[in-house]
Amino acid sequence: MDFTSSNLSIENEYPKLVRDRIPEILAAKGLTAQTRVLTNDEFLKYLLKKMVEESTELLHSLDEGNTEEEPADILELVGAILKLKGWKMQDIVEIQKEKRQQNGGFEKKILLLEKP
Repeated sequence: MDFTSSNLSIENEYPKLVRDRIPEILAAKGLTAQTRVLTNDEFLKYLLKKMVEESTELLHSLDEGNTEEEPADILELVGAILKLKGWKMQDIVEIQKEKRQQNGGFEKKILLLEKP
């Protein structure tokens, strides 16, 4: 599967969190990347910033037709956040179920038009 860049401005902001093999992939192309390892606090900040980037790319991809790779990126970020925080997916799913029971889900596609 070929992955393409969206070339959105948010995608080209540096410094940015990249997947583990990106420096290796760049080196194979003859490119040198300056990198450093983040502290846990910095890592969480950049994971959340990356989540915004990937969400923006998902929104853009609706027009471009390559939507499946963006949720995969978002899921990868969710997994990294869970691991960093020591949270279990099962616990998050339980919270999701409780919130859905209390407030509903998004099945009805309701858009609130103004603040009540």
